[in-house]
Amino acid sequence: MRQRHATGERGQGTVEWIALVLLVAMLALALSAAVGIGVPGAALAEAVASRLACAAGLSGSCDPQQSRLADAYGEEVAAMVAQAAPTILYEPGMKALPVDYRRCREDACAEGDAEGEVWRSRTGEPAVTFVRVVDCRPESATDGANCAGTRASNLYVQYWLYYPGSATGEGSIAPGLVRSVSSAVGKPSYHPDDWESYQLRIGVEGRFARASSHHGYGRGWVRAYGAFRVAGGSHAGSMSPGDFKRFTPGDRLRLTPLEPIAARRPEVRFAVTPPWRKRVWRDPEYEGTG
Repeated sequence: MRQRHATGERGQGTVEWIALVLLVAMLALALSAAVGIGVPGAALAEAVASRLACAAGLSGSCDPQQSRLADAYGEEVAAMVAQAAPTILYEPGMKALPVDYRRCREDACAEGDAEGEVWRSRTGEPAVTFVRVVDCRPESATDGANCAGTRASNLYVQYWLYYPGSATGEGSIAPGLVRSVSSAVGKPSYHPDDWESYQLRIGVEGRFARASSHHGYGRGWVRAYGAFRVAGGSHAGSMSPGDFKRFTPGDRLRLTPLEPIAARRPEVRFAVTPPWRKRVWRDPEYEGTG
């Protein structure tokens, strides 16, 4: 009886300790929100609070996505990756969603509703964004990355989007007509497979973002505002804000670490260069997309 009583006291003490740490973490987050500043470590505090709540049974759900991100990048960076996931704004005429190439490589399985908040295709495929982190902070620099010069001390997060095909110029124009005419003149508008990206740079000067567009990044790095637009057909990205009727909120994206996939040296063939073979994979400031 005495032993069971002591064990019960230790268990109760553990729960009380977890509750105390959780309370402190939540107070730090509340202070950050109240004064409108980013308290150092706030992202880590939120991640720790979430894990503690889960472990103590104080939370109804334990997010497996956050666990995958934490396993790949650690708690603090994982929280930042999730918080910074951009809202995707789709230009009129676009029905495609970014999907997991391991599950869907046909246009049909990647098509969703033409309007509204959309995060699943009509065949049930979730909207997926693959993630690559290049950490150039001195204490945790990513192995093999180019962190020289202005890159030093920055954290880069690359959100990679895969579409089963690219159809330049086919946005709101009849796809069949554009495709047939462009093929007839020897410059086909369509090719299978399309990898595009939204990239975030986090440093002492703030947050900047850019989006891939054909062979470059449009206007380059601009102040991040938490969203980017995607052109119908080609899926080229742009950092110009807009108000579109079709979008995928960042918190609805399925975030999948890409480094473990690349480490397995996948033998999948694409019609275009996959992210892990692009120069920007190692050099986050590279201005080309090849």
